[in-house]
Amino acid sequence: MKPAFLVRAAALLAFAAATPACAHGPTVELKGRTYTIEVAEDDSSRQRGLMGRDSMPEDHGMLFVFQDDQRRAFWMKNCKFPQDMLFFDAERRLVSVQHDVPPCTADPCPAYSSGAPARYVLELNAGQARKLGVSPGDELRINR
Repeated sequence: MKPAFLVRAAALLAFAAATPACAHGPTVELKGRTYTIEVAEDDSSRQRGLMGRDSMPEDHGMLFVFQDDQRRAFWMKNCKFPQDMLFFDAERRLVSVQHDVPPCTADPCPAYSSGAPARYVLELNAGQARKLGVSPGDELRINR
């Protein structure tokens, strides 16, 4: 082998080792399926959520992150497509799911509760939770 080739190969390996696996954005993994996510971890981004969007790619979601564990209630104000809401505790274990939550056309919009303390809420396109076959205790892996 030529020395220049070895130098380039070593440089590529060093770059790959230094580059995070999620270089194209954060992801979560649930039941062996990976979703590219947007993270909402401040009041402004949590309030905005997915409002006003017409759709979301099937392999995408939004992860809401809170600093404490408490019952959470979400609504679908100004959302234009149905979603699944998956609620996880501090250990990222699934505590409950709200399936096929429709867009809200009423005022006020109904709220959908976690029913138990939750720290993370993952919104996916409607039907994804059933497709994955999730159940309480399933672990969410977060890769940022």
